[in-house]
Amino acid sequence: MKEIGGYFSLELPANVDNMPNKNGILLNSCRNALELILRNIDTIKMLYIPYYTCNVVLEPIKKLNINYSFYSINENLEIAQEINLQNNEYIIYTNYFGIKDRYIKYLNNKYKDNLIIDNAQALFAEPTKKCAYSPRKYVGIADGGIAFIDREIDLSSYEQDISYERFNHLLIRRDTNASNGFAEFRTNDNKLVNNSIKTISKLTKDIIDSIDFISVKEKRINNFMFLNNKLKHINRLTIDDINNFECPLVYPFFTDDQNLKSKLIENKIYVATYWPNVFEWCKKDDFEYYLTNQLIALPIDQRYGINEMKKILEIIDL
Repeated sequence: MKEIGGYFSLELPANVDNMPNKNGILLNSCRNALELILRNIDTIKMLYIPYYTCNVVLEPIKKLNINYSFYSINENLEIAQEINLQNNEYIIYTNYFGIKDRYIKYLNNKYKDNLIIDNAQALFAEPTKKCAYSPRKYVGIADGGIAFIDREIDLSSYEQDISYERFNHLLIRRDTNASNGFAEFRTNDNKLVNNSIKTISKLTKDIIDSIDFISVKEKRINNFMFLNNKLKHINRLTIDDINNFECPLVYPFFTDDQNLKSKLIENKIYVATYWPNVFEWCKKDDFEYYLTNQLIALPIDQRYGINEMKKILEIIDL
C-alpha cells in the first residue's frame, strides 16, 4: 500500500519531460548501456576502440571477454587510418564533445550495423542503431544512461536501481561549493564501477523529468558560439559549423599553451582532462597523448551566461 502522510520528500517542479532521446532504454549508467548493447550482439570477434576515450569503456568489454584493438584519431577527431571491418567485427566511435554528429552520419553509412556510437558526450545527438548516452554529463544527476539497440529487449529481468546514496555531492555543491563536494563526487563516481545493469532509478528519472532540456540546449549553444567566435582563430582544433551538431558538452580549446589549464584552475575555472588514462595507453609522441595534455574543455553549460564566458576569456588573456 502506498504510504500516506509523514515527512516530505524532495520537492521537484512539475514534469517537463523533454529529455532528448527519452525513448531509448533508460538504465543506471552509460557503461551499462554499452554493456547491454554488446550483450545483444550475437558474435563479436573483434571490437575496435579509440585510444582517445574514457577507460570505463573497457569495463563492459573486459567483463564480456571481448577481443579489442585500439585505433588512432587525427586532428579532426576522426579515424586516422582506414579500418575495413571483417565479418563479426565492430567499431566504437566517440562523438567527441558532442560536435561530431556530421562525421557520425558518414560512419553510419560506411559501417552500418557494425557501428557503435559512444554518445556519452553528446546527449542531444540523433541516435544510431547502436549507441549509448550519459545524461549526467549534461545535467545535475548522479547516474543514468540511455541505450539504443536494433532489437527488442526484455527488461523484466532487470531490477530498478536505487540511487539516493550517490547524490550527496550534488547537495553539497548546491549548499556550499564544488571544492567541498569533490571528494564525495569521486566516491560516488566509483560506486558506478562494476555496477550491474539495472533500469534507471525513480529519483534520477524524476529529476530528469523536472529539467527543461530545451533551455539547457539553448544556453549551451549560445555560450559555445560566443567562445568560438573569440577563439576559433587560435584554436588548433577546427570546429564544425554549429548547424552540423545538436548540442556541445564543452568548448574544446586545443592550444600549445602548457600553462593555461593550471591558470584556469587557479582562478576557479574547473576544466576536466579528457582522459588521463590515455597517458598510460599511449606514448609521449602519439597524437592522443598530446591531445589529452593540451586540449582544454572550457565549460559552456546552462549554469552560465556571457558574463562567465567573458571571465574565461579574460583568464586566457584575449
